[in-house]
Amino acid sequence: MSEAPSKSGPPRRRGPRRARKGSGHRAAQTVKSVPVASPAQAQPQKDRPPQRPVTTDASPLYAALDLGTNNCRLMIAAWHNGQFRIVEAFSRIVRLGEGLSQTGNLSDRAMERALAALKLCAEKIGRRPVVRTRAVATQACRIAQNGPDFIRRVEKETGLKLTIITPEEEARLSVVGCASLLEGDARAAIVMDVGGGSTEISWLPLGEEAETTGANAPQGLTARGKPPRPQYWISIPKGVVNLAERFPEPPDGDKQAWFAQMVEDVRQSLIDFKAPEPLRPHFDAQQAYIVGTSGAITSLAGMHLKLERYDRSKVDGLWMTHDQCRAVIDRLLGLGQRGREQEPCIGKDRADLVLAGAAILEAVQSLWPCDRLRVADRGLREGLLLSMVKKRPRRRRARRGKST
Repeated sequence: MSEAPSKSGPPRRRGPRRARKGSGHRAAQTVKSVPVASPAQAQPQKDRPPQRPVTTDASPLYAALDLGTNNCRLMIAAWHNGQFRIVEAFSRIVRLGEGLSQTGNLSDRAMERALAALKLCAEKIGRRPVVRTRAVATQACRIAQNGPDFIRRVEKETGLKLTIITPEEEARLSVVGCASLLEGDARAAIVMDVGGGSTEISWLPLGEEAETTGANAPQGLTARGKPPRPQYWISIPKGVVNLAERFPEPPDGDKQAWFAQMVEDVRQSLIDFKAPEPLRPHFDAQQAYIVGTSGAITSLAGMHLKLERYDRSKVDGLWMTHDQCRAVIDRLLGLGQRGREQEPCIGKDRADLVLAGAAILEAVQSLWPCDRLRVADRGLREGLLLSMVKKRPRRRRARRGKST
């Protein structure tokens, strides 16, 4: 994958400026990096006019941007001593894929929403000395007839160079981003990345078979060891946006039956995929678990914990049993859409999507039964960051006195 260097680049060095009296402007605040292992502190910041940051940390900054079918996400992090520390995180629901399954094109309103979020991302990257940016687009831009035109428009209006990545690359990056949540007390794991327009599911061996992959690294965003790679993977064109559009929630009637229809629809997309069968004995012996990364799954976790406000530090890495997941799903079905809108970990933007994500999770758990789910509030962005630092160019020292 090509890596697009940030247009802003490192700022030119200038001498110190003296503050003018009576200017009314404050000096820029020192940017404090936050360890990835404590992600709750990396909440999106309020939009403010661009300003030149003053930093005491010479660590290089990297930016990872993920434009999905439902969300636009940005993470800026500092690389220091083999680990990333979050400097800024941003996420906005844009529903770029809204109506795409019916028309085959990105709608004008959806593109405008996405562009507004991307312009904010470009501003956030531009106000910091980011040395490298990697920006990717996924399923919506992959399948839309006007997807390539939209990518060109994004570059023209924001300066961001988006690359449309393949499903295989998306699955691999999600696994890399979740690597620190893969623990060796089991023999196998599934990493499922539930998106707005597609779901990538990867099967990995763990334990002794995975000791050399670096999958047992301490929780955090490190680049030690070889990144784990899926042994088997599949991408299905089912995500929370298009599944919810295909199965609109009935205003009344049997909500359990409606949910079961979504589950069965996803099951049919997976039931014939037999490649991971060599790992089946580990699931039968309850020596396996699922790592789930998506807004829908983190919302389930927040409801399970009965959080009054979403707290990423309590959600990321949380273990849930299948019975606990099912109890939250039953509660969501009983609330109805208006009730879900009032839930602090769901809100209006996800009220009509969270059960579609839950149906995808339930379908995977029914085909690959395991009692444990590990919730991941991480994934593609973190994988992008690690992919950049793994490919950092080495600086060559200039040779003096070279003969000609």
